[in-house]
Amino acid sequence: MPLPNSDEAARQLRQHVERLLSAGVEFAPAPDPSLPAPRPAASLFDAAPEPQAPASDCRVELAVLAEEVKACTACKELASTRTQTVFGVGPIGAEICFIGEAPGADEDRQGEPFVGPAGQLLNKIIVACGMKREEVYICNILRCRPPGNRTPRSEEAANCRGFLDRTLDIIGPKYIVCLGAVAANNLLDTKMSIGKMRGRFWDYHGIPVVCTYHPSYLLRSQADGNLTPKRQVWEDMQMLLKRMDRPIPEGKKT
Repeated sequence: MPLPNSDEAARQLRQHVERLLSAGVEFAPAPDPSLPAPRPAASLFDAAPEPQAPASDCRVELAVLAEEVKACTACKELASTRTQTVFGVGPIGAEICFIGEAPGADEDRQGEPFVGPAGQLLNKIIVACGMKREEVYICNILRCRPPGNRTPRSEEAANCRGFLDRTLDIIGPKYIVCLGAVAANNLLDTKMSIGKMRGRFWDYHGIPVVCTYHPSYLLRSQADGNLTPKRQVWEDMQMLLKRMDRPIPEGKKT
């Protein structure tokens, strides 16, 4: 395939910048028609890989990806019943990424994951680990609320999988925590129960993964007088803290 000439390269660059601006990016360089044509895709025989993109570039990539999610209608039912998509929150390069199941009513209304009762409990778990919510990245397997908060269907998770993988690639977390069976089963492609998956580390493309109970399950268990899952979640988080070489906050040791 021939490379585009300088006019075509400028046109492509201009279109790219316009897409970034429409995605809400606050700064983008003005296109320069004098720029040379873009380099072809890297060959398998290239001597060295490109250096890792700086955080500013990653934020642009994430903003563009969020716009793709907003426009997605792959799941007809979800697209027709959602108030808005719920992408994810947190900094680029967050050490931990928490992955849940899907947005609920509160999340669908506010456009942010884990803002309801389960989110408040997740905040307490994060604080108990000696961190702040603003220091971690939080997202879900699905970017849209299933009607009635039903369990996500396998085809819905499959439709959203590309968005999840690309998000994780851009964020670049050092550790992942899957909250609940839906998150763990879909991320790691397994059908095992959380009871069997918790208490050890799993792997996602070289990233250590902890699987533990969803905060919503903890709330239901506590309401029934069962505090065992809450204790087990704290055991899982202590395991993670030790792997991260982080101290267990005073008064939280079991």
